Amino acid sequence: MFESVGWGEILVLIVAGLFILGPERLPDAAAWLARSVRKVRDFATGARQQLRDEMGPEFDEFRKPLEDLRGLRNFDPRRAVTQHLFDGDHDPLGLNEINGNGGPKPNGYPASNGYTGPTPQPAEPLKPGEKPPVDPDAT
Repeated sequence: MFESVGWGEILVLIVAGLFILGPERLPDAAAWLARSVRKVRDFATGARQQLRDEMGPEFDEFRKPLEDLRGLRNFDPRRAVTQHLFDGDHDPLGLNEINGNGGPKPNGYPASNGYTGPTPQPAEPLKPGEKPPVDPDAT
């Protein structure tokens, strides 16, 4: 019911209620609000149960399209168009094959570049006071 209300908004409402109603009347107002919300929920549950009893098995058939409409609330048109155009292809332009990758690699693993020679040894660390090598063509 209160899906979009966060803790910050609730805190602001409590502080505003404390200033408006005062500390003497705030507990009574909170209890009244809780009773009112409970009554509304009971009315909604009773109406739903009465509708279910009167309609019988047709209630589920009527409820299915409503559930589908509720699912459209989270509809993302960009994702739907992309999925429809590329049919779930992870590499629609074929860039993995051009770059020498056979497919998507798990995160953290280097992509294969087709080199099958010996593994290069890591460079030795610099000694204290030694300047790093400079490539004049790269600067």
